[in-house]
Amino acid sequence: MNGDLSHKFNTDEPLAYFLTWTTYGTWLHGDDRGWNRKSESDIQHANPLFVEMARSRMRESEFRLSEVNRRLVEDTVREHCRIRSWPLHAINVRTNHVHVVVTARGYRPGAVRDQFKAWCTRRLKADNPTRTRFWTEGASCRWINNQDDLEAAAHYVIVAQDQAGAV
Repeated sequence: MNGDLSHKFNTDEPLAYFLTWTTYGTWLHGDDRGWNRKSESDIQHANPLFVEMARSRMRESEFRLSEVNRRLVEDTVREHCRIRSWPLHAINVRTNHVHVVVTARGYRPGAVRDQFKAWCTRRLKADNPTRTRFWTEGASCRWINNQDDLEAAAHYVIVAQDQAGAV
């Protein structure tokens, strides 16, 4: 062996992921906050027609996380990170969205997000047995590639959400 450890560590992996997903029906395409079509850089602006089209396609009423639900989601994400040995850098569960900053070596961000959403859904289902939709499809999955960006993302999640008055 020549000392090359490249097979042990994938240098193409980010330091962490910054994941954000929303609750069902609370952030519709075309609403005043804007939305992304395919990528973080493809921001679309408010369009009342799109909002009404999206609302007409909803299969259930919007879902907002109660205080109890918020604690349940946070505890579920924390436990999943503990089980997977994924360092959790920051989490903030709001009434209509969830922010997570996590390192998950060997996993793509979509897989990490899907695991979090699936486990949270299983736990939320206990108190909402007839509900089928808790989350919107997909999520924002940003790669964090350096320590400064990791600290900025964690600060945003832990501090800036409350300062901005996010719900």
